[in-house]
Amino acid sequence: MALSDIAVQKQIKHMMAFIEQEANEKAEEIDAKTEEEFNIEKGRLVQTQRLKIMEYFEKKEKQIEQQKKIQMSIMKNQARLTVLKAQNDLVSELLNDAKLRLSRIMADSEVYLILLSKLILQGLLRLLEPVVIVRCRPQDHLLVEAAVQKAIPEYMTVTQKHVEVQVDREVHLAMNASGGVEVYSGNQKIKVSSTLENRLDLLAEQKIPQIRRALFGANPNRKFFA
Repeated sequence: MALSDIAVQKQIKHMMAFIEQEANEKAEEIDAKTEEEFNIEKGRLVQTQRLKIMEYFEKKEKQIEQQKKIQMSIMKNQARLTVLKAQNDLVSELLNDAKLRLSRIMADSEVYLILLSKLILQGLLRLLEPVVIVRCRPQDHLLVEAAVQKAIPEYMTVTQKHVEVQVDREVHLAMNASGGVEVYSGNQKIKVSSTLENRLDLLAEQKIPQIRRALFGANPNRKFFA
């Protein structure tokens, strides 16, 4: 039985409504899926950027901490160098003062004569040469010649050997030297320096650790000097 025009129109409207509903539902489904994917991607991008920002600030924090450590190390080293310089300056001042005090020894001719004879005797005993040359300051020639006469008998008593000692009148120590003598072998190839300044330098070199401990206390970083 053929459908009437009215029935056909109804079926067409019904089919169109169904198609439209299906299209709307499909569109809503696509919109929902698109929004979900957008939110997921947005969340991923936000998390990625958040991690990058955290990583950036963490790196900056480490750099700042490292710079602080470097700066603290530099400041500590500078402070340590300042303290060491002050200590060295004080030790140098003490040594310079000791060198100035040597003039008091030379001012007392009797004491200086005894000291010169001992210095010459030590030089003779170290060289053990038959001929020896002694050099001194020009102003000490007379005292040194007297000291030689005191030292020779003592040398001969100790070594049972004869020695000829010549006081050099042509070559001498500087007039402003601290005093003492230089003793040479006859061929002048061997020298024993017994100037007062040299003796003080040797003594200072040997006693510097004790001097530092006395002035500044024990250094925990130098326990081997205990």
